Amino acid sequence: MSGFQSDAFACAPKRARIEIIPLIDVIFFLLATFVLFTISLDKSGGLAVTLPASDSSEARRLAADAVTLTITAEGTLAWDKQTVSLDEFLSRLEAYKLHTPDPRVLINGDENALFSQTRYVIDEVRKAGISKVLIETRIRPAGS
Repeated sequence: MSGFQSDAFACAPKRARIEIIPLIDVIFFLLATFVLFTISLDKSGGLAVTLPASDSSEARRLAADAVTLTITAEGTLAWDKQTVSLDEFLSRLEAYKLHTPDPRVLINGDENALFSQTRYVIDEVRKAGISKVLIETRIRPAGS
């Protein structure tokens, strides 16, 4: 009788099992990777402002290593998220031009900022000899 039982178990095929725990680990890893990747997509070097909409907006790939100048609706000026006075702005602009081989400036202005303030910033950037000036906008929603 003991020989009969061992023969029965030897011939039975093994049943496949799906292990759910490693599958859950992989799904959480992919979710965490996706979340971290999407957070890093839209980094702005400037203060949080309401950007003006534009139909011809492009990706930020050109402004990856640019200094960001923010002009707020209240008229304050910021250099990479740090509020600066006009004198500090001019001295930092000169130092940036001297120490950077390919200087780029990204203007991140609030849609309610006065145009005269933006014009002043662009003029000073040009006077410093920086020709690569980009203006950050948001893509205009379709139908508006």
